[in-house]
Amino acid sequence: MTDAYRTVAGRADARFEVNGSEFIGYVSPAETVEEAEAFVAEIEERHPDATHNVPAYRVPAGSASSSVPGGGSVMLREYQSDDGEPSGSSGKPALNVLVQQDVRNVAAVVTRYYGGTNLGVGGLARAYSRAVKEALDAAGVVEEIPHERFTATVEYDDSGSVRGLLESAGVEFEAAYEADVSFEVRVPVEDGADLRDRIRSATSGRADIE
Repeated sequence: MTDAYRTVAGRADARFEVNGSEFIGYVSPAETVEEAEAFVAEIEERHPDATHNVPAYRVPAGSASSSVPGGGSVMLREYQSDDGEPSGSSGKPALNVLVQQDVRNVAAVVTRYYGGTNLGVGGLARAYSRAVKEALDAAGVVEEIPHERFTATVEYDDSGSVRGLLESAGVEFEAAYEADVSFEVRVPVEDGADLRDRIRSATSGRADIE
């Protein structure tokens, strides 16, 4: 079995005040750099008037697949930014919480509204660390196995059998009915090759799988 890893069970947030400054920690699952960046942008849009929106994330550097498993051996992209806070006072402490708690495939953003009192580098580091820790606690940490994604495009005549196959396999998928039918599938890495073979067999090789 491909290595399991620790990640957040879902989205969550936590908020508190320190000497008049409000801190809001947000966390979200993210399986790719693109998903992590999209979450960061979403929080920035939610709080355009914040003094700082400090991001940190740990996600796979590339997509998981049967040849590049998403478990312990995968290369992780670790990113953080101080977003205008004093250097090393915010982004690094936020990222350190993710590292110390050994969670990955996760993005965090800490929003700060300045309250008029400077907290100093030590005070900031404690506050940003606390915001991520409390958001992680609110989200809950779970063990997950690496997943990969692929798209199977079939003609309408084959769509019923492919949909039934995916439903019986118990995998996550979304279907788009246009000129053809496209199934966006999320499957455990260790089951991906077998599922693709079963789709090809069910459609006599007519399925276009990417």
